[in-house]
Amino acid sequence: MNITIVAGARPNFMKIAPIIEAIQNKKKEGININYRLVHTGQHYDKNLSDTFFEELNIPFPDTNLNVKSGTQAEQTAAIMIGFEKELEQNPCDLVMVVGDVTSTMACTIVAKKARIKVAHVEAGIRSGDMKMPEEINRIVTDSLTDYFFTTSVYANENLIKLGTLKSNIFFVGNVMIDTLLKNEGRLKKPTLWKDLGLSDKEYLVMTLHRPSNVDEEDLLKKLVAQIVTLGEDYPIIFPVHPRTKKLLSGLNLNFKNLHYVNPLGYLEFNYLVKHAFAVLTDSGGITEETTVMNVPCITLRDSTERPETCDIGTNILVGNDSEKIENAFKTLLSQSWKQGTIPELWDGHAAKRIVNHLQDLYKL
Repeated sequence: MNITIVAGARPNFMKIAPIIEAIQNKKKEGININYRLVHTGQHYDKNLSDTFFEELNIPFPDTNLNVKSGTQAEQTAAIMIGFEKELEQNPCDLVMVVGDVTSTMACTIVAKKARIKVAHVEAGIRSGDMKMPEEINRIVTDSLTDYFFTTSVYANENLIKLGTLKSNIFFVGNVMIDTLLKNEGRLKKPTLWKDLGLSDKEYLVMTLHRPSNVDEEDLLKKLVAQIVTLGEDYPIIFPVHPRTKKLLSGLNLNFKNLHYVNPLGYLEFNYLVKHAFAVLTDSGGITEETTVMNVPCITLRDSTERPETCDIGTNILVGNDSEKIENAFKTLLSQSWKQGTIPELWDGHAAKRIVNHLQDLYKL
């Protein structure tokens, strides 16, 4: 069996790493299963260096389509053209896509038109917010997918409501958590820890990148100023996304307790998250990691495609509502944050389950 695995952005590689390891382990057992890793180049990221792949033991891609940036339509078209040629030159039995980036959707369309079956890892998650490009990617991908590998019972329910055959839905857990648990003992204290005089559980981590938060200068200024004021007794570490850095310049958001830092590697960033008093973010993936590491998380979004992080995890949604943000800080500072639990099957073995299901499906 030959599988083509698609990665389009940095988080995708963290999700496919344990899947590739599980495939390699099956090969060692004599199972006829092979993979080819295709990087679409959707996000040019200088942090995707040799160090990144070596740090997390991620195999280098077999090919890079070098799509790079552009409008949604330009990227989608370029990915489809490049991936069509890739499949013509390297036929396979199954295309595996992960997550919800543009590459996920575009490669799914190409594969189905080439009459190749598609497996979607992280299938079925929904935010209900059609303003998010990722939501459109999820809907299109899941409308064409053959095998649905899900992270939660919520995702299963979403797919069943859409009429997906239960026999094609496989509840396997969360591959992102596979990577976290494998590397948790290797997390690395960043140099800024000493430079800023940080102490365990005595600082906040903040990340912002979504257009709803960073595209409007007045809103961004108000949001950051409120957070910095409410958290005045704590250093706030703000790894700045290049998109946000551009918008921040000129806003004069200079506060004694707000520290802008360059984006960090996986091991350093998650060290900061694990030892933080709390995290403020508009990222979906970080809410999963904070839930597993039992760190309070305030999500600056009105919706989430990962409701389990709110219902049973350590996460709450506040959007950019100043009253909700203030109430969240009151709860946090009074040391009365809710106790979270870890969602079902987020145990580090999701990738093994995925490959076991493929072995059964293809009678390997």
